[in-house]
Amino acid sequence: MKKHFNIIIAGAGGIAEAVGLILMEWSEVTPTLFIGDRTHSKAKKVANWIQEGTTNSGFIKDFHLAETGLTDEMRVILRQGDIILDCLPGSQAPRIAQFAKDFKLQYANLTEYVSETEEIIALAKNAETGFLLQTGLAPGYIGLLANGIFQEFCSDFNVAKVDKLELKVGALTTHAVAPHYYGFTWSPIGVATEYLEDTIVLRNFIKTTLPSLSERKTIIIDGVTYEEDLTSGGSADLADALSGKVGSLDYKTLRHPGHYAWVQDQFLNLVNFDNSIIDLQQKMEAIIPHVEDDQIILYAAVEGKDADGILRRREIAKRILPQKIGKHQLRAIQTTTAAPLAQAAKLLLENPHNGIILQSHIDSIAFLNGNYIVRVYGKMKTS
Repeated sequence: MKKHFNIIIAGAGGIAEAVGLILMEWSEVTPTLFIGDRTHSKAKKVANWIQEGTTNSGFIKDFHLAETGLTDEMRVILRQGDIILDCLPGSQAPRIAQFAKDFKLQYANLTEYVSETEEIIALAKNAETGFLLQTGLAPGYIGLLANGIFQEFCSDFNVAKVDKLELKVGALTTHAVAPHYYGFTWSPIGVATEYLEDTIVLRNFIKTTLPSLSERKTIIIDGVTYEEDLTSGGSADLADALSGKVGSLDYKTLRHPGHYAWVQDQFLNLVNFDNSIIDLQQKMEAIIPHVEDDQIILYAAVEGKDADGILRRREIAKRILPQKIGKHQLRAIQTTTAAPLAQAAKLLLENPHNGIILQSHIDSIAFLNGNYIVRVYGKMKTS
């Protein structure tokens, strides 16, 4: 960012610390950061971690973000802020978005939660500031990448429709052991949620929903075999934006072979169907370890006939590894999620908007070639 801004980060988890460090390290003008969490000690720890890790000088303040209500300290900070970056669990998103609306702040979030996103869309319709939603890795980067190659395909081959648009992402460990063939590299509740919530897709050019984990297939990317299956939330609003233009569109999560069979075995033993997400989370956490050394595999493809009736396909695949930023080593899931969030902050602050901005509204190529994103993902080449 080319001028100074006051940036409020709601949350004190791995993505909050990553986006804070990225903003401090890679902004042309170092911002002021306010780090808030319901557990003040966690906010303080993250603020100190960022301060110790950045090679630039700047002001970072921690504060207590009360779980309910609004404290005097929160009011003071919200009045000073230019934007809120929401790194809290998706269930909290409408509350934080309401703060942004009330205090006339720009707002960006990460959540793949559908109902909470719809709630924010409703509350921000007449907002005086911009609300950029679902901007992370998936949803976020992968949707912009897919939309970008779709637009290019149509332009290059002089068509308005395609047969398929595929979005696939895996947050994976380098190694995988039986019986689960997995390791947690991000939120266990997020994993359980995407496995159990229905997913929005396009089939025969029409928007519909399908059960997650209902279309398992094998795919080879850069010579490595993975399993893919439908999961919820990753395609953001593309099904709405491209309805009638894409025959089949879906988001699938990549896993090491054997993992999905193990998960489906766990489904058979769920006892609390009214709270199945928590039940599945607990079953997974009882046996699946948390792993720091991670990798992100992502893949996007478009397929269809050109103006002469020749069937064509374009694909982009990337493998992102942990990266050192400033004085800290960040996991791949941190950088790939936080970099698009930082880019969203730049977009909102340097080109003020009002109301809702969904992923399909963004100029894909320009956004993906933004200064925060290219340092993690590399440059998005145009044809």
